[in-house]
Amino acid sequence: TILIMKREYIIRIVAGAMVLAGISLAYFVSIGWLLLPAFVGVNLVQSSFTGFCPLEKILDKLNIK
Repeated sequence: TILIMKREYIIRIVAGAMVLAGISLAYFVSIGWLLLPAFVGVNLVQSSFTGFCPLEKILDKLNIK
C-alpha cells in the first residue's frame, strides 16, 4: 500500500528530526547547535498562537496536501 502522510504528520516529523539533529550536533560538534532546537520550539509555540508555520508555506509551494 502507498503511505499518504498528512501535512500535520510531516510537520511533526520534521520538527522532531530538527530537535534531535540539533541535540546530536550540540553533543558531538558544538554547544551552539542548541540554538536549532530552541528555534524549533519557539516556532512551534508561536505557530500555535498565530497559525503561521513556515514549513506549511514550503509544503504549499511543493504542492503537498
